[in-house]
Amino acid sequence: MNNGSTGVVDYKAGNLKSVETALRHLGASFYISGDPDKIFKADRLIIPGVGEARTAMENLKQAGLDTAIIDFYNTGKPVLGICIGIQLLFESSTERNTRCLGLLKGTVVRFPETIGLKVPHMGWNQVMPVKKNYLFSGIPAGSSFYFVHSYYPKPAVSDYVLAETEYGIKFASAVGCNNITAVQFHPEKSGKAGLKLISNFLNF
Repeated sequence: MNNGSTGVVDYKAGNLKSVETALRHLGASFYISGDPDKIFKADRLIIPGVGEARTAMENLKQAGLDTAIIDFYNTGKPVLGICIGIQLLFESSTERNTRCLGLLKGTVVRFPETIGLKVPHMGWNQVMPVKKNYLFSGIPAGSSFYFVHSYYPKPAVSDYVLAETEYGIKFASAVGCNNITAVQFHPEKSGKAGLKLISNFLNF
């Protein structure tokens, strides 16, 4: 796969190993780094991770990666956010009232306890595309992906929403705007469909 280098942002948020395994399986040229200069020089960027919004943002800021991600986005090169990576792209999260990167308009909120379902939302669930996007090319509508999260994005712009998932409520499980695409689920843990989604990003 000769499509330039993919930078994977290391901001101590965990889950890097599964992303690395998926990229190796796909034969991608990639590197994992917490160095802002190295991240900026990539041809495309993946922001993975699991964890809590406030801690994630503090780690990004401490390393200077928050500015590096924003500067990278402004070059027009492709960016993919995964799990906490989708949440950090929005303006804010209600998780400890965290100010996020602000590349997408909207906020991130916790699943309401009143829905009678377990929080976090954990396990396999269907993802239904609501508009055509390269990210889901070749993936059947309604394919299942693996989720682990207590918070979900609420985009302020409806046109951002690429796909939705139902878990007591219907929420945006994939979003996109300009050169950003992002997913709330873990494609790197989602078998064939997940690998296809990552491959679509790498070949965009």
